[in-house]
Amino acid sequence: MLTNNYKKKDLIKDLSNKTGFSLNYSTKLISDLIEAIVNNIGMQNFKIKNIGTFRIINKKKRIGRNPKTNEEHIISARKSISFIPSKNLLKKLNNSI
Repeated sequence: MLTNNYKKKDLIKDLSNKTGFSLNYSTKLISDLIEAIVNNIGMQNFKIKNIGTFRIINKKKRIGRNPKTNEEHIISARKSISFIPSKNLLKKLNNSI
């Protein structure tokens, strides 16, 4: 099965090829960026200018249902992440099509 997932190692290779940085340095840059996003996302809204906003969504406990058996079960309360792209990012995407 073919997938079009862009993996962290692909991002590191692209960064290394485009900038001339070593793979080790590129790995450190990407890891530090991801760590900064994860650490700051706890502020409810984490905005990266010209890229977008990450938001934490608090989902309530609810009743779910197995569609095959119609058996009900409780889906626990949890946190989820939402990403809203910036207007500039959307413009770039729409102009590249």
